[in-house]
Amino acid sequence: MAKVKTTYFCQSCGTQHNKWTGQCGSCNEWNTLVEEKVQKETKNDRLQVFASNKNAKTRNNKSVLLQDVGLQDYPRIAVPGKELTRVLGGGIVPGSLVLFGGEPGIGKSTLMLQLALRLKNLKILYVSGEESEQQIKMRAERIGVTTESCFILQETNTQNIFQQIEEIQPQLVILDSIQTLHTSYVESSPGSVSQVRECAAEFLRFAKETNTPVFMIGHITKEGSLAGPKVLEHMVDTVLQFEGDTNHVYRLLRATKNRFGSTNEMGIYEMNGDGLREVTNPSEILITHREHATSGVAIAATMEGNRPMLIETQALVSSAAYGTPQRSSTGFDLRRLSMLLAVLEKRCGFRLAVKDVFINIAGGIKVEDPGIDLALVCGILSSNEDLPIPQNVCFAGEVGLTGEIRSVNRIEQRISEAQKLGFEKIFISSYNKKGLDLKQFSIEIITVSKMEEVFQKLFA
Repeated sequence: MAKVKTTYFCQSCGTQHNKWTGQCGSCNEWNTLVEEKVQKETKNDRLQVFASNKNAKTRNNKSVLLQDVGLQDYPRIAVPGKELTRVLGGGIVPGSLVLFGGEPGIGKSTLMLQLALRLKNLKILYVSGEESEQQIKMRAERIGVTTESCFILQETNTQNIFQQIEEIQPQLVILDSIQTLHTSYVESSPGSVSQVRECAAEFLRFAKETNTPVFMIGHITKEGSLAGPKVLEHMVDTVLQFEGDTNHVYRLLRATKNRFGSTNEMGIYEMNGDGLREVTNPSEILITHREHATSGVAIAATMEGNRPMLIETQALVSSAAYGTPQRSSTGFDLRRLSMLLAVLEKRCGFRLAVKDVFINIAGGIKVEDPGIDLALVCGILSSNEDLPIPQNVCFAGEVGLTGEIRSVNRIEQRISEAQKLGFEKIFISSYNKKGLDLKQFSIEIITVSKMEEVFQKLFA
């Protein structure tokens, strides 16, 4: 018989405690400990679901020298579409466990169903614990892609799922979602810390022993982090985050953890009536085409991983109606905005301490590249002086605490992207001029080193 043990788990960080306490000793959160019964499985109770799998490997647990370890050639599984391929690092790695998180209604299930329907050469099992088979069929018809190799299973018990896996022998498994699954080895409700951890451990063992990739859709908390224990993110190979504003149609796909690729890449999708469409050239979409120049608008040449993009920054400076000036930022770090305003106040002599300043990154995206500092500062000065910036000018530079314009990385790609979109001038740091061949670009490159030079050359 299996042994039953009562223990307490923190719903915030997943730490296990032997007894109940008001405060978690690990994350210092109050009233987050919940009582759960954990049933320890024995060897006779364990379900042997991998015994008949033809791809299962017999592991050798003896220690070997690193130089004696042989490498097996497992090519990546090609993924239709460039955006997901870029974020994953070149395709799906066989035997990998991928956790895919995002807010409710952001499009997680739609993107995973599109992936399952467009991989026509693979046998795929789509396990749904939230929607019925009819609902998935309706979404598939809305997407408009048909396939004969995608199996749908409406099940939440992991033992029954493994029985279907043993019969079908899929080459890719998609779980929607990990919070709805439960295993009979743990006596607690689905979605609890122990259930999520144990279910993820079972599929991790299945993925590594059978060399079958597994995608797990996960919910997030109100703070934006993945729900469940923190150890869940350490167990998986890749953590994908699907971001976006529900008021906008654009969705951003980022990799916060990737053992087989870079975490700096980003994919952009557009949500429409027939699913998610890839945005191949985000620069043309994120820039608003105006008939007349408007003050407070500046175009920044930024980088998202290895991908250059031109985005529109908007600034509004007005007199403070109340005693305390307001500082608001959408898509940009508010603390960095305060730093840039302090630099303009101290180093450049602009009196902005008594004025309201509002910043917005067009398109509903969030930018962390410091290379957009120069564009934001120019937009703030443009709005403050009510002098519009010419529409054929863009910026790429970081602003330091002393008011100097610092160099940014991958300046050649930023300039090439601006030149491709028809811009005539670009402001960069004079420190980026070293090693840069200006003759290869037809766009006019203006180098500056101080904010005073930018103001003189831009609004002269």
